[in-house]
Amino acid sequence: MADSSFDIVSKVDQMEAENAVNQAQKELAQRYDFKGVGASVEWTGESLLLKASAEERVKAVLEVLEAKFIKRGISLRSLDAGEPFPSGKEYRIEISLKNGISSEDAKKISKIIRDEAPKTVKSQIQGEELRVQSKSRDDLQATMALLKGKDLEVALQFVNFR
Repeated sequence: MADSSFDIVSKVDQMEAENAVNQAQKELAQRYDFKGVGASVEWTGESLLLKASAEERVKAVLEVLEAKFIKRGISLRSLDAGEPFPSGKEYRIEISLKNGISSEDAKKISKIIRDEAPKTVKSQIQGEELRVQSKSRDDLQATMALLKGKDLEVALQFVNFR
């Protein structure tokens, strides 16, 4: 019998992210506490730019955006938000979306699998993802449950379960 396998990836669904940003923009336009403070959220290529007239206002914009991401099912671990910085008369926060698993995070995940998962489970790093293989599907599911229970810095998705 052939080995069963799955891939561990860390990707943000671009359409869901765009929907979350659009919902945040609508809420900022309608809420009374954001009137006249220049609060906005906009895409700049691969990152997001939050703007407002004061530091606490731009942090409030970030909270609104995070709430929309959670509602759309996107983990906040995939957001890399910077600190508020002044730019002219306004404050800004730059946020980048993390896609892919970095090599050091992949090594950490691989070590967890090696140390704590059932002994039949093998993992190998393939670029920005990990392939996990075993003869037993039950062992693979136990490995998924193990990784979901760990507090890692990256948002993990399990795909291609065969």
